Amino acid sequence: MKRTVFFPVVLLSLLLTAVSCNTGFLDVSKELAEERDLEQVFSTPADVRRWHRNIYSGIPNPAQYWDHNNFTGLHNPWNRMTDEVKIRQVVDFNLAPYNAAHTRFRRWQLYQQIRQANVFLSNAREIPREGLADFISKEEIDELIAQARFLRAYYHYLLFELYGPIPIMDYVADPEDKGLDFARNSVDEVVEFVYNELTAVAEQLKDPDLSNQQQLAVPTKGTALAVRARLLVYAASPLFNGGYQEALNVTNTDGKRLFPDADPSKWERALQALQEFIDYAESGHYALHQEYTNGVADPHKSIYELFMKYNREVIFARSDVDWAPVDQQIRPRVVQGASNPTGTFHVLQELVDDYFMMDGFSIGESPLYSESGLSVEGEDLSGQTEPGTFRMYINREPRFYQMVFYNGRKWHVGNEQVWFQKGGNSDNSQQDHALTGYIPYKFISRRVYAAGSHPRSEYRPAIIHRLAEFYLLYAEVLNEVNPADSRIIRYVDLVRERAGIPLLIDIKPEIIGNQALQREAIRSEMRVELAMEGQRYFDVRRWMIAENDPGEGGQGGAFHGMNMNAADLSEFYKRTKLEDRAWDRAMYLYPIPLSEIQKSRLLVQNPLY
Repeated sequence: MKRTVFFPVVLLSLLLTAVSCNTGFLDVSKELAEERDLEQVFSTPADVRRWHRNIYSGIPNPAQYWDHNNFTGLHNPWNRMTDEVKIRQVVDFNLAPYNAAHTRFRRWQLYQQIRQANVFLSNAREIPREGLADFISKEEIDELIAQARFLRAYYHYLLFELYGPIPIMDYVADPEDKGLDFARNSVDEVVEFVYNELTAVAEQLKDPDLSNQQQLAVPTKGTALAVRARLLVYAASPLFNGGYQEALNVTNTDGKRLFPDADPSKWERALQALQEFIDYAESGHYALHQEYTNGVADPHKSIYELFMKYNREVIFARSDVDWAPVDQQIRPRVVQGASNPTGTFHVLQELVDDYFMMDGFSIGESPLYSESGLSVEGEDLSGQTEPGTFRMYINREPRFYQMVFYNGRKWHVGNEQVWFQKGGNSDNSQQDHALTGYIPYKFISRRVYAAGSHPRSEYRPAIIHRLAEFYLLYAEVLNEVNPADSRIIRYVDLVRERAGIPLLIDIKPEIIGNQALQREAIRSEMRVELAMEGQRYFDVRRWMIAENDPGEGGQGGAFHGMNMNAADLSEFYKRTKLEDRAWDRAMYLYPIPLSEIQKSRLLVQNPLY
């Protein structure tokens, strides 16, 4: 008998035991077992499924942007720590370098879920049917095992993404062994382990199926292939491929080197993995999300609705997310029912400047761009702004209008026109205000409104990986392997076409075949396409451009907004320094928590901490 079981990504109560690299994280199995031995637990179908669900609790939640007191690296603190946005609550991590004693955004606790996966993989088995009692068929247990094996590999990947080389845990260690201690495996060893695990499990996982609501949050074959491809992109990138000079001398206590010398052939291996994913995606499994109005592709609607529902672009997402804080708190003060209005996220001018114009060019290249005065009737060809809008904001690309809420714009539903300048209806006279003169509009439901009969919040998944990300990664890796490959521009242009802007092949033919110019174009596209999705923190680090000046990928230095203390619009619309952010080269990798280093004789710290 075939049994279909719902495996939602429910966040069960995480055990509050201390997580350490030697024994602390090994104790969680006892709490899950509730004083029973593992034989009893894994002989009871309900307990087997409960144990399995707990393994899912380590999947990051991209929809959780704040909650400063409870934040970890399994939420989404990463966009606040980049040149994308400013958040009031987090000043310590931007204005001064973080250190090993203050690692609020750690992921080290993932060893809890890795432990649970190892126990599950060692004990889970078919439970035959006996009468009317519950049972677990071979088909079901094989599916559960495949998911657990994927998650174990995925959690190692998440640890590697943040820390670099980490201890590989692929067996059930004995927490009673007082001599337990674990050294870090090398970059190449971690990559090979995760790669092999994802390769094996990809053939055991199911294909994506949007028609099966019960399986939407479950990792699929496509998820495994995608994560494997990104893993190898990391391995080929300068940070992990000989470019981080300070890391090349990092060794374990026995002298074993953890970071490899440069190996350009790693780009070719990354390309093979990406090619396998792209071939799989384009065989009917994934597609860029497209919406139409009156039979014509509508880029504004496409970009907005992409994040409002499961669709064929989504490769991996969390389903158990609460978007109410986003819907209720990222609002201008003048909007009815605004709670903690505009008090959370604020778009930096540096990100505003990086969105293209509607002609597909940057603001420095396009004749459409101006920072002089206000628009008049008929001047804005985008159809997205009101007359009297500062010219910086007219004739911009669709992704700009889906991301940036600027001064003088009207809020959805209530149609309130918002003014952030001094004396305006949402100015800085109260604590909760737009610190930069901008708030993010991306991810906000335009159907939600805190007045009348309108919904106060709306469900949608929180996307972790989507196809556009991998089209751009594919272009990046093709460019590193062979800049003359025609697919480089083609795959960037697929993303631009959906975004509703002219194609590079038409407006910038001079960059074709030029590796440096194509690299710049790909990174610029990633910057705006993936804004606030949590990836830029890791991309600028793997490229090792975070030490550059602001505006060139740099994460330190002066960052800007509008002049919030000006009442006159001509003064308000002037770039004004918001803050100076700190950067040093230690920050290319996150520090292993000092408490873990102190508990271990073998665990060594990342460079420069």
